[in-house]
Amino acid sequence: MKWHNAPRSWQESASRLVVQTPANTDAWRVTRHDFIADNVPFYALEVEGDFTATVKVSAAYNALYDQAGLMVRENERVWLKCGIEFVDGVQHASAVITREFSDWSVAPLPDNPPATWFRVQRFGTAVEVAFSRDGAAYTLIRQGYLSAAPTLLVGMMSAAPKGEGFSVTFEDFSITQP
Repeated sequence: MKWHNAPRSWQESASRLVVQTPANTDAWRVTRHDFIADNVPFYALEVEGDFTATVKVSAAYNALYDQAGLMVRENERVWLKCGIEFVDGVQHASAVITREFSDWSVAPLPDNPPATWFRVQRFGTAVEVAFSRDGAAYTLIRQGYLSAAPTLLVGMMSAAPKGEGFSVTFEDFSITQP
């Protein structure tokens, strides 16, 4: 695996990655806010063809838009990110698909769970995003077109657009192919 925008502080073991997310980091393109940000810490590998990526995420979310989860990326103009996004003191299962312009869908999790699992599946040019509270039963929150590129970068990302940064723990990251 390889870092893109590596954070200053991180630790990796066999099944766990702990990242101190730096302040002023985000991934977004234009929509509504009229800015482009592309500096999220992203730990990824190249994956060819269809796949299923999963990860368990827990973090000390505390500032508006603190976020952590999975990212699938072709380049700076075509990517997907999903995970928890912290909005007004509430965790939201979140998905953004960017193809020149970012969009955003969220589902509030008002009990602010201590950990949440995320899954991204690629089927040809389409992707599906789902989340789980137990790592077994998943709820679909997004399906969309992403890319026809044969190979994409797939991995874990976190961002702190507004706050001072925060700690996130990723566990049991896996990629399987059909």
